[in-house]
Amino acid sequence: MNTRTSEFLRRFGSLIGLILLCIIIAVLSENFLATKNLLNILRQSSITALLALGVLLPILTGGIDLSVGSIQGFTMCFMAYMAVTAGINSFVSIVLTLILGLVIGYINGLLLTRLRLPHPFISTLGMLDIARGMALIITDGMPISGLPPAVRWLGAGEIGGFPVCAIVVVVVCFIYHLILNHTPFGRYVYSIGGSREAARLSGVNIDRVMNWVFASAGILSALAGVLLAGRVNSGYPLAGLGAELDAVAGSVIGGASLFGGEGTVVGTMIGVLIMGVLRNGLNLLNVSAFWQQVILGMVVILAVYVDVLRRTAEYKAASKKV
Repeated sequence: MNTRTSEFLRRFGSLIGLILLCIIIAVLSENFLATKNLLNILRQSSITALLALGVLLPILTGGIDLSVGSIQGFTMCFMAYMAVTAGINSFVSIVLTLILGLVIGYINGLLLTRLRLPHPFISTLGMLDIARGMALIITDGMPISGLPPAVRWLGAGEIGGFPVCAIVVVVVCFIYHLILNHTPFGRYVYSIGGSREAARLSGVNIDRVMNWVFASAGILSALAGVLLAGRVNSGYPLAGLGAELDAVAGSVIGGASLFGGEGTVVGTMIGVLIMGVLRNGLNLLNVSAFWQQVILGMVVILAVYVDVLRRTAEYKAASKKV
């Protein structure tokens, strides 16, 4: 693989993959391009999109966040408890839930920067169990149903026939695109992933940036919890089980490098859509759910392998210039 090909794959590979996948499934299933089905894909992909965007920043720094699924489940149950059991106003319940997600994410960062744990894999793996346990505690292991109309509208409502949850995702993506590409914080995130030592020597406060990187993952997980609660009209403690794997897969398929320093908001959303379209297409084609897991796993491995090939080509090209 030469450098020109690797650069082309880096910029457009995921988009080309999405287009080809849509064409193939549209040929195989006449129901795929139905408006109702396409809107259903957007609705189903919205939750994963927020989680994938949440893990994008840790991945850009060369780390990972394995707790986003459990944080989603915990905050979902917390909001249901506040809005239903405690009878607190819907808006206040949502705000408190987002703050809770922010705090949990920030704690993830502190575990890494203050306790000096060797890798975010360790700290977020521990938080995965803590958050899941807290979800079970506040609900006593039982779903809390009957959420207020405002919450249900966020998760299942529509504006002009377009899902509200998808509109929320578009707004969040726009904000994060601006943050990563037009603010010092975004430049710091990329620089840490590119070379932590170089970023430190350039005066970047790595600990502070890392704390807020994980805090952002926490608040997006909480937002995903709010939308999912509205969609299913309940908060249940096992929500988001394994969702962190889909989130990481979406980011990686969309071009984010597990080595750090590379990845975009747009690419991550394309990666999530690839997963959503693939799942939807396999369902339309009546493929067994067991085989769907196998196929999705193979797609993730292929995406990582392409990244390895591209990096190898770039390394060889750089060596020849030297």
